[in-house]
Amino acid sequence: MTDDIQAGRTVLKPIWNDIDFDHSDQAMGIPVPDKVKSAPNDALRIDLAPKEKWQSSGITMIDALLNRKSNRKFTSDSMSFEELSLLLYCTQGIRRITTNSSFRTVPSAGARHSFETYLYVDRVQNMEKGLYRYLPDRNQICLHESYRQNMENELNQALLDQLYGAAVCFIWTAIPYRMEWRYKSASAKLIAIDAGHICENLYLAVETIRAGTCAIGAYDQTRIDKLLGIDGVEEFTFYIAPVGRVL
Repeated sequence: MTDDIQAGRTVLKPIWNDIDFDHSDQAMGIPVPDKVKSAPNDALRIDLAPKEKWQSSGITMIDALLNRKSNRKFTSDSMSFEELSLLLYCTQGIRRITTNSSFRTVPSAGARHSFETYLYVDRVQNMEKGLYRYLPDRNQICLHESYRQNMENELNQALLDQLYGAAVCFIWTAIPYRMEWRYKSASAKLIAIDAGHICENLYLAVETIRAGTCAIGAYDQTRIDKLLGIDGVEEFTFYIAPVGRVL
């Protein structure tokens, strides 16, 4: 076994009894990190559709589980704004928030929720193309960057040609300190587990609106972080899922 493989396995099996949680930043009284990345004051904010306006096909949870699969071929049809609102809430929506924690539609170790949701919007009704970011504490999205020439091609190159002509692409970034504040060296494993919760909710939610998705873990890290304008250290891309209509 090579050293790099061994190092990866070590991340997946932290020895909890060896971690000095008495000296975590939480135990030391350091303030809790922000639960949601704030939006610039001048950013365009858009209220998402409330639950009363969501519509689904009426598919049961069992059928959603049985039909769940990865889709890599999307039609040129658009998605509705209400459908996008539903998918965002199902993957990172906040149901309740407290001083130290946010309780969402997906589980997270210690309710730390290290992820931010960015969106590349191509074909969503009543929305301009461009990069957006979800603000779950307000149930809004904010414009991250207006569409510019070659943006879609740059994203597809960063995804190693895996955009697949999606109507919208979910891009989840990790802010690891949200987890490290409490869990120290065990955080890497817990962040990876949390990513699975989020994307599986997306897989199930798209079944209810007769759409499809495909989880992507292989991409050009430097390119995608640069496209999002994040530093790649305190925040970096972690998981991606293009979404669109399927035949």
